Amino acid sequence: MRIGHQGSLVGRSHECDYPPTIEALPACTTSKIDTDTASRAIDGQVKSIVEQGLSVYTVDGARLKELAPDIIVTQTQCEVCAASPKDLERALADWTGATPEIVSLEPNALDDIWSDFRAVARALGDEPAGDRLVSEMRTRMAAVEADARGLAPPPTIACIEWIDPLMAAGNWVPELVAMAGGRDVLGRAGEHSPWITWEALTAADPDVILVLPCGYDIAKTRRDLPALTGRTGWPDLQTVKSRRVYIADGNQYFNRPGPRLADSLEILAEVLHPDSFRFGHEGTGWQRL
Repeated sequence: MRIGHQGSLVGRSHECDYPPTIEALPACTTSKIDTDTASRAIDGQVKSIVEQGLSVYTVDGARLKELAPDIIVTQTQCEVCAASPKDLERALADWTGATPEIVSLEPNALDDIWSDFRAVARALGDEPAGDRLVSEMRTRMAAVEADARGLAPPPTIACIEWIDPLMAAGNWVPELVAMAGGRDVLGRAGEHSPWITWEALTAADPDVILVLPCGYDIAKTRRDLPALTGRTGWPDLQTVKSRRVYIADGNQYFNRPGPRLADSLEILAEVLHPDSFRFGHEGTGWQRL
């Protein structure tokens, strides 16, 4: 499922890596953060930069000029997740002549994501492609929701979007949880991901914990897990005792408001209702702790 028009792409951000073929395109952004370190250190770097009123990203204005795109897609949803319109304004400040059309996306909930799909398709002059993608995703996801609706009672789940310090997943993730037949005990649909305390997690004592750190694949998450699993009281959680702690590839699925949110919903259905759903994502999309 996709809008299409991959052949129209001339550049990408340094984080764009799907489908793998687009990695052959030149990257037009870089990060100021050293991501090859622990999550606590990454958080400290980000907060230090943001507190100075600076951007976490650098946009390569010279490369953009060379590529001369007609459209640039950016976002205003999260200042630490990708380059923002302000970053682009600085990079395009000395352009002369026609400047690219900026399509700025701000998805906070599933309905916003559908609107963003349509906005991108509209900018490409192919509105039907946006409508088609939304329809395909809604149909596929509605089928999972319908199958999960009859499975009761809904297990409780905590979706962890950052390990140290602790953050719960918000925005569209609680919506996906509800569609998959679960009850999110920490995140709120349509609201930004909240920082949480260890005490809040232990008080919630969910049936399931799904760890899906923003920007992390499964291997990197496993390296950071001791910051969570080494906490006093971790072995006492019911989800740990029942061996229902899972790791997901947040970077490729849950963290990205794109077509693979349909896969993310299927992953949630598999971990919440392992006896009822098997879509084949185990091993690649998620693993057991």
